[in-house]
Amino acid sequence: MIADIKVLDEEVRVRFEPAYLVKTMTGSDERTRWRQNIELIFDSGELLEGGTIDLPAGCTGGDVGENIYTYRDMVPIPLESRGQAHCDLGVEGSSLRIRIQAEGVHLAREGMPKYIEHLRD
Repeated sequence: MIADIKVLDEEVRVRFEPAYLVKTMTGSDERTRWRQNIELIFDSGELLEGGTIDLPAGCTGGDVGENIYTYRDMVPIPLESRGQAHCDLGVEGSSLRIRIQAEGVHLAREGMPKYIEHLRD
């Protein structure tokens, strides 16, 4: 759920309450799902679209990019990158998009993640 978008000086913050995390262990097929509040923070960023969206709103997915990598419907944890960064997210029940261009991006997590369930294929 996209809870808030803040533009502070040249920083754009997109807050998710909660975000859903999928954790995997190296060498294991088992995965677990967790929830945690996070913020994607775009440094020297500009909000190109999305400033008029009524929040909170569901996120239907999209792209977060940093330098040559584009992450579709997910972001790696940890995430901290300098260079070209962008974001293009869909909003549930709307054709509106959240679009951001920036010179860096990092992810901030709040508190400890909370376990939800084991995922089985």
